[in-house]
Amino acid sequence: MTQNKSTTQHDQSAETATALGKGLDVGTANLAAAVQNAEGGITVTVERNAFLDIPSDVYSKNMLTKLKVPYVVHNNKLVVIGEAAFEGAVSEFPAIRDEFWRGYLHVNETKYSNTQPDSWGPTLQRVAKEFCSPRFVEFLQQLTGIDDLMPDWTMDGGGLHQTLRGGHLNVHADFTTHHTHENWARRVNILLYLNREWPDEWGGKLELWDKGMTAVQGRVVPAGNRMLVFSTGVDTFHGHPDGLTCPPDQARRSMALYYFTEEESAVRHSTNYRARPEDGLKKIAIGADRLALDVYDRMKRTFGVSDERVQKTLAAIDRIRRRKR
Repeated sequence: MTQNKSTTQHDQSAETATALGKGLDVGTANLAAAVQNAEGGITVTVERNAFLDIPSDVYSKNMLTKLKVPYVVHNNKLVVIGEAAFEGAVSEFPAIRDEFWRGYLHVNETKYSNTQPDSWGPTLQRVAKEFCSPRFVEFLQQLTGIDDLMPDWTMDGGGLHQTLRGGHLNVHADFTTHHTHENWARRVNILLYLNREWPDEWGGKLELWDKGMTAVQGRVVPAGNRMLVFSTGVDTFHGHPDGLTCPPDQARRSMALYYFTEEESAVRHSTNYRARPEDGLKKIAIGADRLALDVYDRMKRTFGVSDERVQKTLAAIDRIRRRKR
């Protein structure tokens, strides 16, 4: 993966720039990107933001113009979703105890999600709709080289996410098919971080691991207005497995959207949590929880088991656990 484009590449026509944007070329926008090679290694660019803080060069302007994406130039940057939208989204982000949060509270993760866009503020809704728009989907197709991507407004596994002090998400590869449309294969993830500040000492860096789970290949700080874009598969392992140390009134906040392709026969895999080499005996609990979640995933798909009912039970168990600390 190449971080810097030459002046010659930047000055090419819109048609040529689009061709260069296929596959692993990330010259179309500044972003935090993770690319896994055939040997399982990962190349990471972590100091960039997609569609948020784009360099003012001919290459980027041509791409945005071709995709009919409006932009303004500010401080030699192309602002697409700029500071005003970010501040609006952060201000509207639901409070820690908001009634619409639903907990995923078990061995392998302790986070909360809100998958109901109708309950979000207007700025959050507009940002999510933009990420589901044909022009943004076209951008992702140019970026990843994956054709016929489909956004998912039902937010299956996506939506707004928050993780509180002490919370974690063990390293995993995501579930591979949509729970309602089982011929939809999950192909691309985007994570937009919505924290005004996130000091290093709070932890929560997203770890990106190789295929064999032998070594972490990179870490992404959940800095505000940063977007991480990556393709998803059975061995794209990522997570933030160590408990957060942020203050009790703070949370690791993000918006997640997933993109699918329609397949004749998509192969189902539930979320595959994996232990790190240093996890020792914890791998037993991680593995047992993974198996239990696979059973639940099958029941959910076969019998329509309600997430809400299960989440209420998990939340009650979590409250008891927290009181015992």
